[in-house]
Amino acid sequence: MKKFILGKKVTMTQIFEDDGTVVPVTIVQSAPMTVTQLKTDEKDGYKAIQVQSGRVKKEFKLTEGSFENGASIDVSVFALGDFVKVSGLKKGRGFQGVVKRHGFKGAPKTHGTKHAHREPGSIGAVWPQRVLKGTRMGGRMGQERITVRNLKVAKIDIEKNQLYLRGAVPGARGTLLEITA
Repeated sequence: MKKFILGKKVTMTQIFEDDGTVVPVTIVQSAPMTVTQLKTDEKDGYKAIQVQSGRVKKEFKLTEGSFENGASIDVSVFALGDFVKVSGLKKGRGFQGVVKRHGFKGAPKTHGTKHAHREPGSIGAVWPQRVLKGTRMGGRMGQERITVRNLKVAKIDIEKNQLYLRGAVPGARGTLLEITA
């Protein structure tokens, strides 16, 4: 059966294993989800489940397993040691220049360079007399969906509905995350 849940990133902290090893973990808070709709091959052309957590509705594709409308899903679906995949929005960086956004070197600090140390330089030849699509320039950075794979479940707190995942997950505090195993 596929395991999945929606949660919000709370914070990063550390826990100690029995032998005293320090483990960096991210705490993910998850409210119990309710199954709102079942998609079937006959009716919809694919098999999936739609769940709701608070105001957020998400759909997860299924290969096996059976669910019922109105069923509740919480953090107890995961077990200690499970490896999970976490997807979410990366932290937004706002408008950034070419040095930070694309790793351009910039101009030399000496030999006549004046007020142009972090500029992109030439953006093309005389022909075709326009800026070509895909030219790397300054612009908005971050705020894109990324996935981190193979994070281990280090601890489960069923009373508080929290998962402790070993390592870092995408986004700032409060970011909505999809956690699947």
